[in-house]
Amino acid sequence: MRPRLLDAAVAAILAFVLLPILIVLPMAFSETTYLAFPPKGFTTQWFHEFFDDRRWMGALRFSLEIAAATAFLATLVGTMAAYALLRGAGAIGTVFRALLVGPIVVPHIALAVALYLFFQRTGLGGTRLGYVLAHAVIAMPFVVLTVTAALASVDPALEDAAMICGASRFTSFRSVTLPLILPNVVSGALFAFIISFDEPVVAFFLAGIRDKTLPRMMFDDIEQNLTPVIPAIAVLLTGLSVAVLISAALLRRLSRKNAAPAGE
Repeated sequence: MRPRLLDAAVAAILAFVLLPILIVLPMAFSETTYLAFPPKGFTTQWFHEFFDDRRWMGALRFSLEIAAATAFLATLVGTMAAYALLRGAGAIGTVFRALLVGPIVVPHIALAVALYLFFQRTGLGGTRLGYVLAHAVIAMPFVVLTVTAALASVDPALEDAAMICGASRFTSFRSVTLPLILPNVVSGALFAFIISFDEPVVAFFLAGIRDKTLPRMMFDDIEQNLTPVIPAIAVLLTGLSVAVLISAALLRRLSRKNAAPAGE
């Protein structure tokens, strides 16, 4: 009885999560100029309109640039933070970890207001650097959690052995530890990329007059001219997110395989 109840609960949760997506995505292929469900006819016109529109392409290019820079910064700082937490944080490690993952539990609207006020004072509002720093704050906790999980499975004695042989702390990390945790580091970078690429709330506060991310442009279009182009973009974003999740799962599998003792 319990397994059946558990299966029913899992099915209900999946339906709750997936049903809105399954309703929106078919609208991208409707022949009507308005949102209709079930879709009437079949066309790929709205995808062509998206790729042929210079405004959408500019927003897509801007989002890709911001997401790539965010992934690089969040992965670099997040990996160093995860290493410091596990190898040298000492008694303050728990407090530091709680502060570091704080952006996950703090509502993004509160974080966006705080960043907006801070960036207005420092002149970073509406700049690319402001976007990257703000998105890195949101994405870095996911990098820290992903890399920490891999670092916890690496025996510190391996680094100690390298340093006894004359390697510095940095050299031992680069030559011994980093190759072992690299799949998780790349997985964290992918998460940071997709979190930045899909982020709408902070972008709403930071957007300037000209440079807007794709989610910010979607909000503008919903308010002024709601067409099936929006579901078409949703199809593309969903496909990108699924591709990232599959890649992250494959990388985690590779990481577990690397961590397993030889012969297993």
